[in-house]
Amino acid sequence: MPVDPVKMAIVKRAYDTRVREIIARTGNANLFPELDIPRGKRATWVRRGPRDIVGLDEELNEQATLLDRLAKLEHRVRVLTALLRLVLTMLRLSGFRVHMPRVPEGEDKQALLFAVAKARSVLPLAAVLKVLHVSASRYHAWVRSASECALDDRSSCPQAMPQRLTGAEVLSIKALVLSTAHRHMSIRALALHAQRVGDVLAHPVTWYKLIRERGWTRPRTREYPQKPKIGIRTVRPNEAWHVDTTIIKLLDGTKAYLHAVIDNYSRKILAWTVSDTMSPSSTYRVLAEAAKQLPSVGTNVIMDSGSENLNRIVDPLFDGEKLKRILALVDVSYSNSMIEAWWRSLRHQWLYLHHLDTLATVRRLTAFYVHELSG
Repeated sequence: MPVDPVKMAIVKRAYDTRVREIIARTGNANLFPELDIPRGKRATWVRRGPRDIVGLDEELNEQATLLDRLAKLEHRVRVLTALLRLVLTMLRLSGFRVHMPRVPEGEDKQALLFAVAKARSVLPLAAVLKVLHVSASRYHAWVRSASECALDDRSSCPQAMPQRLTGAEVLSIKALVLSTAHRHMSIRALALHAQRVGDVLAHPVTWYKLIRERGWTRPRTREYPQKPKIGIRTVRPNEAWHVDTTIIKLLDGTKAYLHAVIDNYSRKILAWTVSDTMSPSSTYRVLAEAAKQLPSVGTNVIMDSGSENLNRIVDPLFDGEKLKRILALVDVSYSNSMIEAWWRSLRHQWLYLHHLDTLATVRRLTAFYVHELSG
């Protein structure tokens, strides 16, 4: 029968019973490193624990205790030696100051990396960096720099991102973005301007990225004239009216035009009409109907400058002394907001809640809404 050469190469090793018992009793799998015992076998001995053995060696327990104590002390000495080497290196570089200083010189960084490499044989890297108060990103950046170029903190490394903006270029971008002399220009225009004058050669996308990351706000606050907080207010009925027209779109795409007159003092609709066209006659009709019960005292009629209000049909109503026309935002600084607010309430609180299919439906719903508010 042929003999397998692989099986012949595998020789089962035998170990002294006392070695197994000492490792099992102490629970320290790192004892007897000179015997080159496989790691898995030592872990198995520790997991299974000591076996019952009948023997004559009464000093076995005492020897195991001494060996375990010796191993622990040796490990402690290695840990303390590594910590002491780190502390001494840090104190030497910092001039015997407590905190970790900035290390600009490449030789000092190299010494620190050497001390860290020595300490990593007995301590985790995280613990070593915690003792030195050095972040992991900073340490790995030093390791990469040591393999690429010098560790000195001088000009940028020629092998690391030559297209990156310098500090002076970033400051130039910031000055242009925050400048009041260039606030009329867009970011793209600013980038092209900087390229044209030779300050910064950067894409507009880079400008947007810097503005977003740095939180720069352009000085483009808009200044508007002060608007009156309170509109026109009257002290008696029929002192001022508001006239306006609104458009209601029906379901079939056609439009309905609502004309109305509202009294400023009572907020009451004095006259209204619904038509299918924007006709000046509708404005004339509602004003004439509202003026039927008007006494001889003159009333200010506030309206906008639309074509339905300024025409040869409506103009004769203001020839007498009953009605006086006032154009909103032309003759006065106030808008015609009171009637516009009423239109908004009519549309959103009532009309748009129904099926607006015909002009008759809009007329019926408007009549109901006006009657309910007047009552």
